[in-house]
Amino acid sequence: MTKSKYDFGGYATKNNLKCTDGRIILKDAFKDNHGKIVPLVWQHMHNDPTNVLGHALLENREDGVYAYGAFNSSDAAKNARLLVEHRDITSLSIYANSLIEKSKNVAHGVIQEVSLVLSGANPGALIDNLTISHADGTVTDLDDEAIIYSGSLLELENKDELEHQDLTENDEETIGDVFNTLDDKQKTAVYAIIAEVLEAETKVEAEHSDKSEGEENIMKNNVFDGSALSVSEKKATLTHDQFMTIMADAKKIGSLKASFLAHAGTYGIDNIDYLFPDAQAVTSEPSFISRDMAWVSGFMNGTRHTPFSRIKSLHADITVETARALGYTTGNLKTEEVFALLRRITTPTTVYKKQKLDRDDIIDITDLDVVSWLKREMRWMLDEEIARAGLISDGRDPVTQVDDKIDETCIRPIWTDSSVYVHNLQMLASVTDWADIIDAILLARINYRGSGSPILYTTPTALTNMLLLKDTLGYRIYKTEAELAAALRVSSIVEVPVMENQERTVELVDYDLLGIIVNPRDYTFGADKGGQTSFFDDFDIDYNQYKYLLETRCSGALTVPKSAIVIERAQA
Repeated sequence: MTKSKYDFGGYATKNNLKCTDGRIILKDAFKDNHGKIVPLVWQHMHNDPTNVLGHALLENREDGVYAYGAFNSSDAAKNARLLVEHRDITSLSIYANSLIEKSKNVAHGVIQEVSLVLSGANPGALIDNLTISHADGTVTDLDDEAIIYSGSLLELENKDELEHQDLTENDEETIGDVFNTLDDKQKTAVYAIIAEVLEAETKVEAEHSDKSEGEENIMKNNVFDGSALSVSEKKATLTHDQFMTIMADAKKIGSLKASFLAHAGTYGIDNIDYLFPDAQAVTSEPSFISRDMAWVSGFMNGTRHTPFSRIKSLHADITVETARALGYTTGNLKTEEVFALLRRITTPTTVYKKQKLDRDDIIDITDLDVVSWLKREMRWMLDEEIARAGLISDGRDPVTQVDDKIDETCIRPIWTDSSVYVHNLQMLASVTDWADIIDAILLARINYRGSGSPILYTTPTALTNMLLLKDTLGYRIYKTEAELAAALRVSSIVEVPVMENQERTVELVDYDLLGIIVNPRDYTFGADKGGQTSFFDDFDIDYNQYKYLLETRCSGALTVPKSAIVIERAQA
């Protein structure tokens, strides 16, 4: 095919474009691809053949690699061709591997595919995940493959020809069109051939399962030679009238598969599942079923972090009566003020996530990078556990789960912290009106001595009940969370699902946790050098397993007196 026969052209990548990570694609970095034809795909989704839109001829030029694209005749390709002609899609990118870099300059690579992309107009090429072989023989710990966006616009080839061509026409005959040209006798013969093939396939599979190793499987009949059974001798056949009945019922039911299944017993259709494709995954990797963790990053980023893990808090309590200034009467003895010094030391503890994978499984799982996927899960869950331990504790029983529990003297929960650091608002069980609860919170707010404007961390149930409050005319009192936050004198309200159904016993009274008002800045996490979050992996040669460990050694505690308000209500 000459270049004039291609549908469009555009730069797959250009030289001397500085990427966001400082790397530059050198001239002739992909010269070995000159004249090579590679697949043209959609959005680099190469795990499904329907995403292959055609092919691209690569041409190495002075200023980069130019691609001539040709669409195939698939429906997806026709749609893509319309998008390109209409200028809805204007960008290309490439997928390349075997990348080599010298002094931040990409000197060599192999282009494996060209892709139409929705948003490739970057100011420069974007290269991710490289394994770079340096001149000194060292290897940088990255992948040797990349997706590179050139940012150049496409050029239509044979524009005049495209303008006079209906890209949406479908003048090719389908199988159904060909089938309908047959007469009834020919159609019956086709039905018989299909039934014979299915029956023979089932028979071969059954014979194969019964034969011992080394025996040969042979199909006994060829449906196209004279030795095959005649049409009148077929038992598992589907006549034209039967087929039309199935089609008519499919229109009523709304499913061709359901109609076939409904008539399978009547018309003797065995192995009906052969006619329908396998289920396809709608995502490239399994999605996590998890709690709402949006609060975790906000809490963790808001806290104070120190480069040492042993946290000492030192305070002087000058609120006592004996610390007040005194009046003097002539001739009397002057007395000294007395106040107490308070000190608390918090030491670190280790929190970890451990996983393992069989090497065979890692090799066999080709649909996704299972190791990277597993690492993300480990990090998410570790962050949530540390944030939860700092806010309300990990919730594990200190008696039955002592080995797994995070030490509450090392990462101190705000919920159960000392009255020196926390003001406890403990309401009676009879306080059920949420308007009264809001009033009680406002009254307790005057005891807050923390930094700036605090945040209310609360349960979804509590937040919903406060937002449902109505006035005497039936209108919502607080139309938004922002209005409610302003009424409670907090900067914002954050839902924390793990706070739901939390309870504790204080002086023989059971309390339900409704919320915590605190500025995360008054909570300090500390970790010595080497104790910060680290990832370890190891290979167990005896069991052929990879083992992964994500671990941190840290401490955590409130460091400002009366910097939190814990809101609780006694159980009925």
